[in-house]
Order: sequence, then C-alpha cells, then structure tokens
Amino acid sequence: MKITHVALAGAVAALASSASVAGPAKPQPNADKCYGVSLAGKNDCAAGPGTSCAGTSKRNYAGNAWKFVAKGTCTAIKTPKGLGSLTPKAG
Repeated sequence: MKITHVALAGAVAALASSASVAGPAKPQPNADKCYGVSLAGKNDCAAGPGTSCAGTSKRNYAGNAWKFVAKGTCTAIKTPKGLGSLTPKAG
C-alpha cells in the first residue's frame, strides 16, 4: 500500500513541476494576439526580458505582452494605456 502512495506522490510532483514552466498559450485559430491589453500575470506570452512567457508579465497593459482575443476585436479594446495593438507597442 505504501508503494502506491509513493508512486502517486511522485506523479503529482512531476505534474506540478511541469505545470510551473511557463510557455506560450496554445494557438487559437479564431483569435488574434493582442498586445497591451493583458493584466499583470495574465498574458498568454511575449512579455520581454526577464520573463519566460505565459503569465509572467509584471505590469498591467504592458505593450510587449500579448493575450489572445476574439479575431477582429483587438484594436477596439480600450485600456487605461490606449487601444490594443496587433504588434508590440512601446510601454
């Protein structure tokens, strides 16, 4: 019985360690990458130096971090720092 618990604990630990590695969100065919609209820690990828990808942005509405949004809606999204952009923005 103890071996089962040890195996289960090992499997859970392996899963937890692989889940903590930040990578880009999976491609979404009906979505656009929209820069400057994500909240801190809620980006899907590309957050600049010192970050590894998804969920690693340090600031709200960072111009170098993108989030998937419904196709065709990005440039209409209003934030306190301006509109969303289909390309990285300064700030």
